[in-house]
Amino acid sequence: MAERSFVEEVKKLRLGEGEVFHGEGILAVTKALLESGVNYVAGYQGSPISHLMDVLADAQDILSEYGIRFENSASEATAAATLAASVNYPLRGAVTFKATVGTNVASDALANLASGGVTGGALIIVGEDYGEGSSIMQERSHAFAMKSQMWMLDPRPNLPSIVQAVKDGFDLSEASHTPVMLQLRIRACHVHGQFVAANNRRPSYSIAEAMEQPQRDVSRIVLPPASFAHEQEKVHERWPAALRFITERGLNEFFSEDADDVGLIVQGGCYNTLIRALQHCDLADAYGNTQIPLYVMNVAYPLVDNELLRFCTGKRAVLLIEEGQPNFVEQNVATVLRQASSGTLLHGKDLLPMAGEYTTATVLKGLRGFLRKYDKLPASATPARKTIPLVEMQAQPALPIEANVHGRPPGFCTGCPERPIFTAMKLVERELGEHHVSADIGCHLFSILPPFNLGNTTMGYGLGAAGAAALNVDASKRAISVMGDGGFWHNGLTSGIANSVFNRSDNLTIVVDNSYTSATGGQDILSSKAQNPTRSTNHAIEQAVRGVGVQWVQTVRRTYDLKTMVSTLREALTSTVKGPKVLIAQSECMLNLQRREKPKVRQAIASGKRVVRERFGIDPDTCTGDHSCIRLSGCPSLSIKSNPDPLRTDPVATVLDSCVGCGLCGEVSHAAVLCPSFYRAQIVSNPSRWDRWLQRLRTAVIGRLQQRDARRRARYAF
Repeated sequence: MAERSFVEEVKKLRLGEGEVFHGEGILAVTKALLESGVNYVAGYQGSPISHLMDVLADAQDILSEYGIRFENSASEATAAATLAASVNYPLRGAVTFKATVGTNVASDALANLASGGVTGGALIIVGEDYGEGSSIMQERSHAFAMKSQMWMLDPRPNLPSIVQAVKDGFDLSEASHTPVMLQLRIRACHVHGQFVAANNRRPSYSIAEAMEQPQRDVSRIVLPPASFAHEQEKVHERWPAALRFITERGLNEFFSEDADDVGLIVQGGCYNTLIRALQHCDLADAYGNTQIPLYVMNVAYPLVDNELLRFCTGKRAVLLIEEGQPNFVEQNVATVLRQASSGTLLHGKDLLPMAGEYTTATVLKGLRGFLRKYDKLPASATPARKTIPLVEMQAQPALPIEANVHGRPPGFCTGCPERPIFTAMKLVERELGEHHVSADIGCHLFSILPPFNLGNTTMGYGLGAAGAAALNVDASKRAISVMGDGGFWHNGLTSGIANSVFNRSDNLTIVVDNSYTSATGGQDILSSKAQNPTRSTNHAIEQAVRGVGVQWVQTVRRTYDLKTMVSTLREALTSTVKGPKVLIAQSECMLNLQRREKPKVRQAIASGKRVVRERFGIDPDTCTGDHSCIRLSGCPSLSIKSNPDPLRTDPVATVLDSCVGCGLCGEVSHAAVLCPSFYRAQIVSNPSRWDRWLQRLRTAVIGRLQQRDARRRARYAF
């Protein structure tokens, strides 16, 4: 169950010639694939490209109408290898995954694909996760495109440009027999807009035809001596073919080319940011009309020397806007200008930051520096100093800029079933001491932050167990590895569990089984409990683990049962049984559970049915202010408030309305013993007659007891 359903939106994919498409960038990409006559699509979900996989999954009826094969790949490597279908046959294929981590996983298949080349168009749509919204190490896909000699498109972030880039990508791939990367930055993936649709196209050559008439070309297989010929072919045939296509098709764009004797060079993905910065300088409007010449490289790689020199001719200087380090484009441009003996001065990282995302504020600062240097900054663009009355200045305390924005570290959702796993680890840590914890990619990585402070390293998706491989010696403690069910099926079964069996590890691996790849949006996987109509699910992780030879396997089927979690974890760390230990901790992702159940509850209440919901509360008169419930849980629904007792100053704990009634906070209090200050309440919607009568009885009894207690207190009062 993905976090968002596109069932209604995918109806727009049926729009035909001349109709106007309105929607999100990801949906537009799917429409462009249909209009391009694609044969097959595959991929692995990951921000910011997850929604593309969700759209494709919801659009399978439309895809099947056109004979298009779609697969949720087991990993990015699987997706990339799928493009092998385009090597020998005129089949158009597209794959998608998160960059750069997904590209790293897919690198072996992509490198082989780029070496041998393709016959049909091969498009790799990568979600470029770089900058402020990123969740991974800060790297760019550009280096991989250069290394493997694959062409990279980086279109301007608007729907017409993105749709055209998909179509141009297939054509460029076929014209140069080279796979093409289409880089979509975070904001491009989620931009909304419109474009004029074309008719969807059925592939001219089907996959069935390819299977009926198999073709084989030994020269396309990466094996010496063919592999040596591939390198020469890239340079002498494919590269010139790509440059011709890029130039003739006009993929790169010139704006106000001869408007001034200075200019700006920018990759397409940063175009909107640059236009916004030019607006602040009164040198452009919201429609992109600019007074400063722009060379927009919608093809990030390769650089077209002739276009660059054409743009620089007659200009004193140009400013290159390139995010990240190393400055691949700047170095390339500098070489081209030097070899052509051009007198145009090149600016880039001397005026802009070496690393980091180029936000509007960042670009504006560098742009102003460049324009001032060449006397091109209008006087109207210099911000006037605001005169602030002395009284107003005194009323406003001088705070540092960063104090205005509070830090908001990531954390587990309310009621997350992964929280009690790490609560149990902290409780066992009190008994057995600290252990080395090899973390993994996924929601469980939040355990490295307060209040748990667990996790020493993380090496990649599904590599939690592999990250502890060196720590496999006789010692008084065992290393603990963590991986999710998504990481387990993606990579962890072989690189982690099977590797531990083969090398006779004695360490512990905890597999967090919440039934989905929750961190990427809740997509189904092999072990999902849901019945997926188009996929095979309900394959037990325990069965797979035993299948590769693990003898010590325990499954905790309800992670909220903290006592069981603690005892099982203790046993795994103290067992005398030799060999790898695997603890499978199961409970459904609370976010997905709530997405499924909340609409049902709302519908039931609206229809007048009796609905009972549970939530927890804290009696402020009983709470001691110990706050162990918060220290060992960290649930967002737990907070503090002032103590009602005037003789006690410590604030008491309180439960907010966001509580989902998982009960963990009560269980963890005072070292996993239910705290007496916690109570469980039932909220009854559309109560029955019995509920109403019972409530009146309870109110009467409690009222009588309270009156008696009040009289007793009054009798002994001074």
